[in-house]
Amino acid sequence: MMMMMGGTWFELCNALHGLKPVLLMVAVQVTFAGVNVFYKLAANDGMNTNLVIAYRFLFATAFVTPLALYFERKSRPKLTWMVVLQAFLCGLFGGTMSQNMYIASIALTSATFTCAITQLIPAITFVLAVIFRLERLNLRSTGGKAKVLGTLMGVGGAMLLTFYKGVEINIWSTHVDLLHKSHQPSRHLAAHNSKTDFADRILSCLLALGSSLGYALWLIIQAKMGERYPCYYSSTALMSLMGSIQSVGFALCMERDWNQWKLGWNIRLLAVAYTGIVATGISVTIIALCVRMKGPLFVSAFNPLVLVLVAFVGSLLLDEKLHLGSVLGSIIIVGGLYTVLWGKSKDIKMMTQSVPRSFEEEFAESLEIVTRSPDDKANNNKNESETKNNAPNTLPT
Repeated sequence: MMMMMGGTWFELCNALHGLKPVLLMVAVQVTFAGVNVFYKLAANDGMNTNLVIAYRFLFATAFVTPLALYFERKSRPKLTWMVVLQAFLCGLFGGTMSQNMYIASIALTSATFTCAITQLIPAITFVLAVIFRLERLNLRSTGGKAKVLGTLMGVGGAMLLTFYKGVEINIWSTHVDLLHKSHQPSRHLAAHNSKTDFADRILSCLLALGSSLGYALWLIIQAKMGERYPCYYSSTALMSLMGSIQSVGFALCMERDWNQWKLGWNIRLLAVAYTGIVATGISVTIIALCVRMKGPLFVSAFNPLVLVLVAFVGSLLLDEKLHLGSVLGSIIIVGGLYTVLWGKSKDIKMMTQSVPRSFEEEFAESLEIVTRSPDDKANNNKNESETKNNAPNTLPT
């Protein structure tokens, strides 16, 4: 009896260990849903959005750096100029560029709208991988056709989301509005809103697309940085430091009123502390770990979860209204996302079937979606050929 219980407990522990990347990414998406709410609240309070991002990375740097210095003091590899360059690019694309565009997009429309547009990240990642020759586009294969179809679905969904609003969908009403919006605006204000709403949606869509492009570039660079510098606290600290320097410099150029830089015991301090410590210091470390374990496309596969969470929280706490165009566009975008990922899985199955391997190796490779450059593949093939040539010519006993 005790042996059966011990075996069951061991199997349960193994199952939970195998689900660790999934559970970590679910926790990250819950955290990011909170970021969307705090971004909207800080912008509604009148805080300069550039200052929010600057303080976010300052808080993140102050939180992660001591952890990196303590936990990785013995295992940290030598810091090279290539790692510094990669950290600078991660801070630029994954921090300063993407976050400034993202919060500006939220301030123009809603958290749900912006979050729906950013579901194009896997499709953009696939396009960038083809452009940089990190991945081959084979239209003759089922996987190649699926990835192209998924990308086109994502673009079509984004266009529908932007240009078609549709009727309002009332699912529930909690009468809770943390933004304290006026539900009976004046005629002049209503007329002004009707004229500027369409322009705001287009600009918000462009900003969200720019943010998605930066995030996709960050995932690719982060995967390469993880190979050279597999220290997750240290890599997050470097990225946060670079993001702090860039964001503070950009904020100083955009906002020179020092009164706006002051933080009190209000929603502004809570917003920058949460986004800096929890969303960057902790979540980015988890993302770096998951990118190293499973690859950038695995991380992108969890983005639709934050869309559902943001739509739910936004309608409950921010009194955001769902419209038919937003729902239909989001469904098409999410469908395109998983079409791209399905195509990627088909390509991996074809690769694993071409070479006889054990079940464990096939299962591990089917989960580990990592982009490699042609140079890396050539070097690997060269090393394998040298190993075969140097092996002794003996028969197995």
